[in-house]
Amino acid sequence: MQLFYNPQIQANSNAFSFDKEESKHIVKVLRKKEGDILHVTNGLGELFSTEIILASEKKCTVQITATEIFPKHDFYLHLAVAPTKMNERYEWFLEKATEIGIDEITPIICEHSERKAIKTERFEKIVQSAMKQSNQFHLPKLNEAISFKDFINQTHEGQLFIAHCEETEKRLLKEAITSKQHYTILIGPEGDFSEKEIKLALDKQFIPVSLGNTRLRTETAAVVACHSVVFTNE
Repeated sequence: MQLFYNPQIQANSNAFSFDKEESKHIVKVLRKKEGDILHVTNGLGELFSTEIILASEKKCTVQITATEIFPKHDFYLHLAVAPTKMNERYEWFLEKATEIGIDEITPIICEHSERKAIKTERFEKIVQSAMKQSNQFHLPKLNEAISFKDFINQTHEGQLFIAHCEETEKRLLKEAITSKQHYTILIGPEGDFSEKEIKLALDKQFIPVSLGNTRLRTETAAVVACHSVVFTNE
């Protein structure tokens, strides 16, 4: 199934039009015409079967013929991950985490972060594309970048974990997870979290965890953490 995304669709909608960019892609690139069926999600768990009633490159309009609702999974995964030095590596993480089944992502700026600014709009497009490619109907929430200190001082519920490389006593993440929970997991930058940041997290009841015996890149660690949580909840 080829999936399209349009956040403006509501359950009570009868018809809607795609923007100019998406309309051009549908009509000119995919060569869709009046009467063709498109499957569209609004990223809120709803799948709409639609029929094209106007195949215009400037304004492709469809009529909704059926609606199906898909509930979210019975856990919630929030990864707070430091931006990587190379944007492409963070984009890879966003793509793979979305495919696996993440719910929320927050870029956190840490003391050892080499990249302090990110392109949220570009990242949002990566997440949307991965959702469509993997035929999912819930769009992960992508937050604006925030400093580690500000993030750690927010209120976080459920099981809280910090994955760091310091030689201290840690449990394997996959053994520390209890199924069907709300999870918040911190993943640091290439230079790892600072000792001060680790202490702040521990003071806020974050549990130190290991992701295995090897030293992982930031984006790899984030994907491993994501998979561990989703696999535990299968």
